[in-house]
Amino acid sequence: MKPASFDYVRATTLEEAVGVLAADDGVTVIAGGQSLLPMLNLRVTAAETLLDITRLEELKAVRETGEQVFIGALVTHASIEDGIAREAFGGLLQRVASKIAYRAVRNLGTVGGSVVLSDPSADWPACLLALDATAVLASASGQRRVALSEFLVDAYETALEPGEILTGFEISRRNAGGWGVGKVARKSGAFADSLAVAVLGRAGQATRIALSGTASCAQPMARVAALLDEEPGAQAEQLARAIRADITDAHEEATPYQERCHLHTVMSAITEARQSWS
Repeated sequence: MKPASFDYVRATTLEEAVGVLAADDGVTVIAGGQSLLPMLNLRVTAAETLLDITRLEELKAVRETGEQVFIGALVTHASIEDGIAREAFGGLLQRVASKIAYRAVRNLGTVGGSVVLSDPSADWPACLLALDATAVLASASGQRRVALSEFLVDAYETALEPGEILTGFEISRRNAGGWGVGKVARKSGAFADSLAVAVLGRAGQATRIALSGTASCAQPMARVAALLDEEPGAQAEQLARAIRADITDAHEEATPYQERCHLHTVMSAITEARQSWS
């Protein structure tokens, strides 16, 4: 099956891209296209005009300072896997990137595209939520910043407004005590049935844990994170109770299989985070 016909525009600057978005409500932005193109081919979505932003070099940048890391929306999974910002968060970004789909997909798929799609099973929304990232948005009227916890609204829904384009993410260099990732997928390269990312806090920083694979978008696991801050040595039984309460909030209609997956991935992420800290 092939997509319905559409107009095509290739922008060469961010200013040109936001100008196109401001002038036409029927514009759909394409970057890596690893999710959008199959959806267009299957006609589960359509575009009047396809705006190609792959040549916007300013959105491919990674900028690091002593306090903050900026990751451009067009940075590919493969670029991160191969070492961009390797030291920023102790290898967490590389770990997440390396487990996404297959290398052919990672060569083209982008961090920004993953987050904007807000697929319930995507990897980057959970990772960036656990890192307390801020989404940076641009439009003809200027820039605005939205905490990722507010940017992710629901399955396939974000706070991106008409005329806006996601330019990247700002992430504070938190004094993290360790990180861990847990992931369950039915086969290599498949979307996760459940994925959890845990970033332990220390020196006044709060622990943050996020879960993907729910009925909605990536969700914070607030109860278990608070438990770990209050009782860093909390035992498995205590953690399991808190995790189950968070799962109920994040995925009310979880099947027994999904609940087991979520419990396993969150526990695995916490265990790995503790080990990396010790």
